Amino acid sequence: MSTTAGPEIDVDILIIGAGLSGIGAACHLVREAPGLTYAIVEMRERMGGTWDLFRYPGVRSDSDMYTLGYAFRPWRGEHALAQGGEILDYIRATAQEYDVEQHIHYGHKAIRADFDTATSRWNGVCEVEGRPVRTRARFLYACTGYYDYAAGYTPDLPGVEEFGGRVVHPQAWPADLEYADQRVVVIGSGATAVTLVPAMAERAGHVTMLQRSPSYVLNMPTEDPVAKAAGALLPDRSAYTVTRWAHLLQAWGFYRASRISPRLVRKLLRVDVKAHLPQDYPIDVHFTPRYNPWDHRLCLVPDADLHQAIGRGDAEVVTDTIDRFTATGIRLSSGRELPADLVVTATGLQILPGGGAQLSVDGEPIDLRETVSYKGIMLSGVPNLALALGYTNISWTLKVDLTSRYVCRLLSYMDRHGFTQVWPQRPSSGDTERPVIDFAAGYVQRAAAILPRQGTTGPWSVPQNYLVDRWRLRRRGRLTDGVVFSR
Repeated sequence: MSTTAGPEIDVDILIIGAGLSGIGAACHLVREAPGLTYAIVEMRERMGGTWDLFRYPGVRSDSDMYTLGYAFRPWRGEHALAQGGEILDYIRATAQEYDVEQHIHYGHKAIRADFDTATSRWNGVCEVEGRPVRTRARFLYACTGYYDYAAGYTPDLPGVEEFGGRVVHPQAWPADLEYADQRVVVIGSGATAVTLVPAMAERAGHVTMLQRSPSYVLNMPTEDPVAKAAGALLPDRSAYTVTRWAHLLQAWGFYRASRISPRLVRKLLRVDVKAHLPQDYPIDVHFTPRYNPWDHRLCLVPDADLHQAIGRGDAEVVTDTIDRFTATGIRLSSGRELPADLVVTATGLQILPGGGAQLSVDGEPIDLRETVSYKGIMLSGVPNLALALGYTNISWTLKVDLTSRYVCRLLSYMDRHGFTQVWPQRPSSGDTERPVIDFAAGYVQRAAAILPRQGTTGPWSVPQNYLVDRWRLRRRGRLTDGVVFSR
């Protein structure tokens, strides 16, 4: 659709965001609530969200595509850990199949939305080329992800102004950046860093991954043997279902094992890394974190590409802290200096709930810190609002698919019974101090003060467990526990 500011948008459901979650939400509405009208407002000029925004070398999924893909549309690519371009093509093809793009309003940044209880409508404003466009909707569905698209997180870098080379963040990768034969330092040890290092090592003179502390990594074959076997024996959709459940149960089982027996999982991960690195490599220094597995997200490495780059000498890992930048590189606390022509700050994200739109009810601003999450989808005291928040311990889309199906079921229930409003109650008792994203990762800890809370029991807890959510969010799950409906 055109980005030109047009007339007011007036629909049953307004979806904010045209990324993986927003496109999936629209497809679910087409499939399960075809009588409802919807529109998507997207602040950027293209669909795809994360997979259109990130353009750094090697960008790929950090979950297998059989669970990161939609439940209703099989992933037919060859790679379990797919490249960003492949994922973007998959999103676009899904949108085309369900005729979604005609409902997308590009260049529409959601600025604010106020729920009017008298009319049971969300009245909002989008900014389009500096001008306001008004929106009206019965239900607001925020599919914005959880991070700030405008800028990533960069910590204080002492002396960076003295550095004679170039410093870039992966979230804002310049299209003209040339690094062939250059000395590259990638700061970080998370999923982005372990993706960048082997990809850049193919052309750079040398790549150093500088980490303050190690992360857990697990090697995974690019071509999945379960998918190949299922594809050879079963029809397309059945093969996808089998492969999806195999990966889901494997990931869930590995996470549970990490919680129950962290020492055993630490040993298994160490054995896996050792098998792919030179015999005398100091694994305890560079690949043995201080925390337990899955206290932070586990990094998947396709076909041991990171370890192969290290083994060839094209890349190295340095575990140390930065003293300061110099004109020619980075001086470390140990006294060593890393020469660099290019420094990549793979230092993480900044969380921005709801894409930064200001929400209110009858003119009263909503303080997200004072709300309690309901089933990881709605917020206490806030009518006709859902948030698409995926899992942190397994694939994001597994939860978002369940959330979209729940929203469709909820809207159909409201229409059948003549309800115009629904809002969750706040739990009457119990601890509600934990943030809705309860994870030890740095980007979550930095944002803990601005996130909604979660309870410890019932529908106010966010269990990060697909099997539990599948039971309580699909047809067997109750729609009336802990919520108020109104006509």
